[in-house]
Parts: sequence; C-alpha cells; structure tokens
Amino acid sequence: MKQLVVFDLDGTLADSKSKLDVEMARLFDSLLAVVPTAVISGGAWPQFQAQLLAPLTPGDNLQNLSLLPTCGTQFYRYACGWQQVYCEKFTPAESQKIIASLAAASAAAGLRPERVWGEVIEDRGSQITFSALGQQAPLAEKKKWDPEAVRRKQLQSLLSTLIPEFSVHIGGATSIDVTRAGIDKGYGIGKLRDLLHIAIADMIFIGDAIFPGGNDYPAKQAGVLSIQVRDPHETKRVIEAIVACLGEPR
Repeated sequence: MKQLVVFDLDGTLADSKSKLDVEMARLFDSLLAVVPTAVISGGAWPQFQAQLLAPLTPGDNLQNLSLLPTCGTQFYRYACGWQQVYCEKFTPAESQKIIASLAAASAAAGLRPERVWGEVIEDRGSQITFSALGQQAPLAEKKKWDPEAVRRKQLQSLLSTLIPEFSVHIGGATSIDVTRAGIDKGYGIGKLRDLLHIAIADMIFIGDAIFPGGNDYPAKQAGVLSIQVRDPHETKRVIEAIVACLGEPR
C-alpha cells in the first residue's frame, strides 16, 4: 500500500494562481484524513498559503501534510502552526546572473507582450521564476499565450546555454523556473524520502506536466509511480479513487 501521495499545485490541484475550489478543498481534506500527503510546486510560500491552505479545514489532519515550495528548496511541516524545516537560497551573485540571463533570453526570443500584469521576473529566494505575462496575469490570458509550450521550450533552450550550471524547467502556463543544478521536483521527492522516512517505491506523484522538460517530469525520473492529469477536475477523480481504496479515516 502506498504511504505518501504527492501533488503538484498549479494545473493539478488548482488553476494557475487560483485557490482550491470548494469541491477540491473537501476532497483534499478527506485525503489528509486517510494518508500522509505532500505538495511540491515552483510557487513561493505565500502562494501555498493563499491557494492551498486558506481553503482547507484547520485541524490535526494538517499534521499529515508536508509542503515543499520552490520545487523542494524549502520544506514546511505543521506543528502548532507551520514551521519551516529548511530553505536553500541563492547567493546574491547567483541571483544577479540568473535575472540578467532571463532578461537576455526573453529579449532574444522576442517575448515582449503588449501587456503584463505584475512582476515578470520574481526572485523567490531559492528559485527565480520568469512569468511572461506577469505574476498576476488573468488565467484566460495565460491559457492562450503558449498552449503548446513552444515559447517556453524556446526560452528554456536559450537559458540552458546561458546558465548551464543551473536547472531550468517549464513551470506554469507562462513561466520558467530556475533553481540550482539538481534542484527540481525529483530533489523534493528525495527530501520527502529522507525527512519522512518513506521509500520512493511507497509514493505516488500526481501532476499535469509529466513530460520531458516539464517541471513535474523529474518526479517521475526519481522513480515515483506517476499519474499525469489534464487539469484539477481530473485530479478530483484521482483523489476520489485513492480515498475509496484506502477506506475509512485512521
């Protein structure tokens, strides 16, 4: 029997930068009642608080939840409130190089949208994220900007030549995530194994970007049984099946 269920956040549990809807929050609460659960995302901690935690029911079941913002470079556990276990930040020199490279690569790729909403390049401490339309862009605009990931793959390729010493992954609908080399969701899976003492063979990973170059793919490469979903609606059906298989709350 699997001992840990691990999720991506954007595009899997919720639409990009959106809160869990009422049905998802209810299903996620029911999952926490029966099995340890984790969420790994490129998003920063405030995004986890707003999207994931705010809609959930407070209580002891949160002790079953592990949170790994910025692709596992941070780790939070619940014990009388949320406690940060670790945070692996860039040095100032690393941040400056990545930001300059993102600006250069986006210019070379001709990514100059007529309008942006909020910051385009965001330094999240342990990850730097490029969002072509800005961090606060409307979901409808994001979905139509790069539906086949052609623009993001082009940017990823350019960055891989400019900053080969870092990991570059396609993130959300308009974003690219940059971390230190070897820091990705596979790294986060390893941290879950080490800190929770659960074998990778005893985990399930669920995400919407489990394809080469996608930021969920390293979880599959780490050896986790992985389930690709198209959107949060499909994730709901997967959660229902897991809860049904595991039975009554412990």
